[in-house]
Amino acid sequence: MASGDFCLPGEGMEVLQQVCSKQLPPCNLSEEDLLQNPYFSKLLLGLSQHMDESGLSLTLAKEQAQAWKEVRLHKTTWLRSEILQRVIQELLVDYYVKTQDTNLTSEDKKFHETLEQRLLVTELTQLLGASQEREMPPLLGLEKTDLLELMPPSEDFMWMRSRLPLEVEEQLKKKCFTLLCYHDPNSDSDSETLKAAKVWKLAEVLVSEKQQCQDAKSQQKEQMVLLEKKSATYSQVLLRCLALLQRLLQEHRLKTQSELDRINAQYLEIKCSAMILKLRMEELKILSDTYTAKKVEVHRLIRDRLEGAIRLQEQDMEKSQQVLSTYEVLGEEFDRLVKEYTQLKQAAENKRWALQEFNKACR
Repeated sequence: MASGDFCLPGEGMEVLQQVCSKQLPPCNLSEEDLLQNPYFSKLLLGLSQHMDESGLSLTLAKEQAQAWKEVRLHKTTWLRSEILQRVIQELLVDYYVKTQDTNLTSEDKKFHETLEQRLLVTELTQLLGASQEREMPPLLGLEKTDLLELMPPSEDFMWMRSRLPLEVEEQLKKKCFTLLCYHDPNSDSDSETLKAAKVWKLAEVLVSEKQQCQDAKSQQKEQMVLLEKKSATYSQVLLRCLALLQRLLQEHRLKTQSELDRINAQYLEIKCSAMILKLRMEELKILSDTYTAKKVEVHRLIRDRLEGAIRLQEQDMEKSQQVLSTYEVLGEEFDRLVKEYTQLKQAAENKRWALQEFNKACR
């Protein structure tokens, strides 16, 4: 391929934006991608020549347009018959409502009854014909001739048929006026002639508003494509910024980590000292609130007396230990004498108690 077949970077990006924004799904490609793939921009340009704005091939788009045209024709035909049938049904419903409130004329009753009878027989005939086409047994054993016998008289039918367009026209006019008032509430107070003129132009107004909505949707789609491209660009920029920040952190963190650790250690040490002082202050505060000066003086006197008693006890204990040490020198003979002395002392106490008891008895 010749060098002239390639697109320059700027031209390639411009072609890519035009094609992707109208014919292809959004592509998050940059100039670097085009430089690395020089054939890609030409491929996109070649694809755009065989595709329409919706992304379909030209042949398929033509067939789709023809199919949509036929669908619209069939839809229009069906809507006409469907609207007519619904209007007739609404006429009958209004008739039954009016019969509950007002007295209708004989002509109105005859018209609505003939219309209802004709409509009912026609629907039943269509149902019966559909069952015969599917080779099914007749519904309730009826034939078309049986249903045709229920048709209203031809004179009544012709008279009803001549009046029906006027009734349908009046009903459609009410619906058009209702639609106009819904679309433009200010038209509710207008005259009937002005409403009819506005209804005549209502279709053009709705088509214009629909076109405006479609244009707004197209602009929104273009804005969404542009937003996605900008989002992709911003994401790449943010990723590069994050990588740069990470590299800076890794390079400069080792230099400042030791200083940061030293400062943190000093801070923790000072904080610990302050906490200890605070605990000591709370302890002293509790002691000062618990013990007044008078209580402290009383405790001091009690402590002095207790210390004096302890010293006297210690002196007595020391004297006793000296006496015991003296007695321990005498050995086992002294122990025997102590036991004998104890027995004699206990016997003397017993005799003394007996003597006291005897003296009491003599008295």
